Amino acid sequence: MSHADELDDHEAELELRLKREYADVYPLFRYCVLTNEGTYLCNDFTRDFMPQPSYPFFHLQMEDVWVWDKNRPSRIIPRVEVFTTQDVTVEVLRDVQDTDDVEAMEALRRIPLDP
Repeated sequence: MSHADELDDHEAELELRLKREYADVYPLFRYCVLTNEGTYLCNDFTRDFMPQPSYPFFHLQMEDVWVWDKNRPSRIIPRVEVFTTQDVTVEVLRDVQDTDDVEAMEALRRIPLDP
């Protein structure tokens, strides 16, 4: 087996772990935010739209965030800010009344996350 094959296998394993982790944590979050820069799951989200003469400008603030990135040692971070001029898609995964936030965050802390 060549080094290129080993690298491809390693990348495929990281991608598979990331997809499994995403499936595990997805029900714990309220929003899914998609940008050109990345995919985020979060429980608190604000978006400021600042129109410019030639392009839109968005400032996104998220808290209790899971980041889709197979190379991060920890994908769960407390706060993320994104500035972008690209499209932003926000999916509401569940309403605030659907589950207790404290219960959801405790469940999130119990999930073992592989780096």
